[in-house]
Amino acid sequence: MLAYSDTKIQDVVLHFVGNSFNDELLTLGNTKLEYSDEVEEDLLTYFLSSFKENEYYRFHHESHINLNEVFAYAEAIFTNPEDIVAHSKSMAKHLYEQGNHPKIKGGEFYVALIKDVLLDGEPVDAIGLFKSEVKDTFLDIQNNDGNFTVNSQEGIHVKKLDKGAIIFNTEKEKGYTVSVIDNTNKGGDAKFWFDHFLHVKQREDAYYQTETVMKIAKDFITKELPKEFAADKADQAEMLNKSADYFKEQEQFDLSEFANVVLQQPDIVDNFQDFSTSYQRERAVSIPQSFNLNETAVNKKKGVFKSVIKLDKNFSVYVHGDRTKIERGEDDNGRKFYTLWFDEEK
Repeated sequence: MLAYSDTKIQDVVLHFVGNSFNDELLTLGNTKLEYSDEVEEDLLTYFLSSFKENEYYRFHHESHINLNEVFAYAEAIFTNPEDIVAHSKSMAKHLYEQGNHPKIKGGEFYVALIKDVLLDGEPVDAIGLFKSEVKDTFLDIQNNDGNFTVNSQEGIHVKKLDKGAIIFNTEKEKGYTVSVIDNTNKGGDAKFWFDHFLHVKQREDAYYQTETVMKIAKDFITKELPKEFAADKADQAEMLNKSADYFKEQEQFDLSEFANVVLQQPDIVDNFQDFSTSYQRERAVSIPQSFNLNETAVNKKKGVFKSVIKLDKNFSVYVHGDRTKIERGEDDNGRKFYTLWFDEEK
């Protein structure tokens, strides 16, 4: 969660952005929002409590960063904060234009100028972009001298932000540092917010490098290894366990060291290095041969190395170590089996 104990909202502008595909309305706010101190606390909770630290993005554009619409409007707001209403309208229009798919929900769109949000422990001014799409039902209880009444009404839960982006006023020349979430759409469905509206890509820091190299290792072991070296599931499980131990125990990743410790066989090591090079080239990413591992990324992604052998729909064998105690075989009738050796049943 982003720290915001000393954070203040300088200005907020609110618009309603419907779904342009369904001919819903775009209603632009003409003034800054007015609210009490108590409401400001609720707004800060709503705006910031859903964000997590460590995973950051940058604006980008294939031709020039200045052609990224949201980057350009954010730069204009940071330069002239008094013009936030006009520039927020431009952002809302851009968001409306991108909402040309029937699944995209309309909702309130907030553009906020926020003071002193902590980024890596340092206070930084930021622009927040927040979109609400899902309403909750709340019960309103009234007590009039012991005569109770109850009514229901729809509203926004302050701890359930649907879509958001925090644009930190730092590293502008690289496309700013941006934190992004989409809690209503995952995977390919999140392209609307991440790609079409914001047009961001992940910042290539230690978190990104750790996450990427763990994905490369997992894909190599589960996809490339059985194809090129006829490795069975037990072989893969052994390497997945060794990979998990490596990332858990090491503070720094070194490609050669990882290959020698986990993969060991020279022909497999060579194939892994070729696989890593191809992976990075095809995805236009670049991972250093050596870098400091990010503990948060390791803890988040360690589950990808879970070594489970699934046998039809009948059994799942969890392999935690010692490859010598599991052996695959086949009987005279062609039925496959695993033999397991153990010292104690628990």
